[in-house]
Amino acid sequence: MLRRQHNEFSFGPPAFRSRTKTNMASSADVHVRICGQEIIKYDLEIKALVQDIRDCPGPQSTLMELNSQVKQKLNKLRLRIQDLEQMAREQDRETDRLAIQAETESQRKQMLSNQTAWRKANLACKLAIDNTEKDELLHGVENHSTRQRKATKESLVETSSSITENLMSMSRMMAEQVKQSEDTIGTLATSSRTVQETNDEFKSMTGTIHLGRKLILKYNRRELTDKLLIFLALALFLATVLYILKKRIFPFI
Repeated sequence: MLRRQHNEFSFGPPAFRSRTKTNMASSADVHVRICGQEIIKYDLEIKALVQDIRDCPGPQSTLMELNSQVKQKLNKLRLRIQDLEQMAREQDRETDRLAIQAETESQRKQMLSNQTAWRKANLACKLAIDNTEKDELLHGVENHSTRQRKATKESLVETSSSITENLMSMSRMMAEQVKQSEDTIGTLATSSRTVQETNDEFKSMTGTIHLGRKLILKYNRRELTDKLLIFLALALFLATVLYILKKRIFPFI
């Protein structure tokens, strides 16, 4: 989608546009491409971190560090998506604005998918760590190892609390993003209605122009008819005058 948008922006402007408008369009093209590249980069980095969490064998400190990195990347990704949405609002052409808004909505859905995968990866990692601890208990370990596991469990409790808070934060963020999506859909619907109304106005203007053309042709024909009638009346008048003069001057002819 971003590549297609870039191609649309790369087209040369019409001959009647000024050089200033051309430079502004080129600048907007560069900003949109840069923003899209950063969104793709953050998306790939988040996916890689989620995979690391899914494969993480422990300890809890490593898992917490990975979760912290994912949170930072998600915040950066969300900001860049908001920037892309703002660029869509600033577009002059309706087609460009709708295309960028559609791409923004697609990227927002992809971010929600990454957040869901992140949550599932955390749950899978926690389950794997729990299973590892159960295996160690079944095979029997020394008291020192038992104390270490207790400390690990306490760390797990803290991590679980942290994950719960993160999930609650993600839920609030998802609710906000759903609201933003609804607003975007409403904006698209309004734009579609505006385009339809403009089309209807053009159709009405076309009908008025056709009617005016018919009236002009009718008036032209009427003018020609009037000129012909005036010519005939003048000819008849002249013939009558000549006839009267002839009768008075030459009464016997």
